[in-house]
Amino acid sequence: MALIIPKCKKCDKEIKGDEEVYVQLRYPKRKGITEITAYLNLEGKFICKDCSTKINI
Repeated sequence: MALIIPKCKKCDKEIKGDEEVYVQLRYPKRKGITEITAYLNLEGKFICKDCSTKINI
C-alpha cells in the first residue's frame, strides 16, 4: 500500500508533520472508532497556514 502524502489543496505544498493546517471535511454519517490520520487523509482537504491567512480563514 502506498503512503498518502497530504498536500495543500490551494498551493500543492506538501504538509509536514506537526505543521498547523486547516482541514475541510464533512461530518461523518456513521459512528465508530478510526485512525484519525487515515480518516483525514482519505476524507479531508488540507489547507496550509500560509494559504489560510491569504483567504482569511
